[in-house]
Amino acid sequence: MQDKPLILVTNDDGITAPGLRALIRIMNKIGEVIVVAPDSPQSGMGHAITVDNMLTCNPITIDDGPQLEYTCSGTPADCVKLAVNEILNRKPDLCVSGINHGSNSSINVIYSGTMSAAIEAGIEGIPAIGFSLLDFKWHANFKASEEYVKNITLNALLNGIPDGVVLNVNIPKLKKEEIKGVKICRQANGYWKEDFDKRKNPMGKEYYWLSGEFVNKDKGQDTDVYALESGYVSVVPVQFDMTAHHMIQKLNSWEL
Repeated sequence: MQDKPLILVTNDDGITAPGLRALIRIMNKIGEVIVVAPDSPQSGMGHAITVDNMLTCNPITIDDGPQLEYTCSGTPADCVKLAVNEILNRKPDLCVSGINHGSNSSINVIYSGTMSAAIEAGIEGIPAIGFSLLDFKWHANFKASEEYVKNITLNALLNGIPDGVVLNVNIPKLKKEEIKGVKICRQANGYWKEDFDKRKNPMGKEYYWLSGEFVNKDKGQDTDVYALESGYVSVVPVQFDMTAHHMIQKLNSWEL
């Protein structure tokens, strides 16, 4: 590590999102900051990458600060790929993604562009953390998040994050004095029960709006959902090796 760690900052809500601006301010107190973020909101993009269209990535100045910023036409995963391969002159010491406007606990981690950017960094061998605040409002108050984001980041730099692991951090929508602390958790077993609102446009053509209700099937007290509902910041170590190792032996018994 250099005198100051090199920190790559990205998100899925876009380059102007208040959550990203808050994260940049926090990271500027810790290290040298390079920002590569989408030029428009990319929520729910998961780990999508751009393969059938051109990508642009241009320097931009949004507000005062020592950070260098670039805006990218692609997805959050694209942002990390471009940063690593085209913009940075060395591998960053850490990648932080967020602060997302809304929860990425439980199964939301699968759909999240915020977490997919962090996971892409992990695939590239870069220690990475995704941060989310449980407030979907554009002008959410990120003040209560700052101490926890800074402390978790400093601990990650000091202690390291193992290869193949990314941290998923969710922060409850509470005042600073109401947050009880941090809980290390597992991902809750839940799913979305989808509801498609079917409508017709003025020409009579049908279209749909996707909505739904989150269903928590998990009553454990060691999950991220339980921690957040109890007033704690949740930290879940996520791995991107999706092999079901416990199934290998059983599959070997099949007559294939």
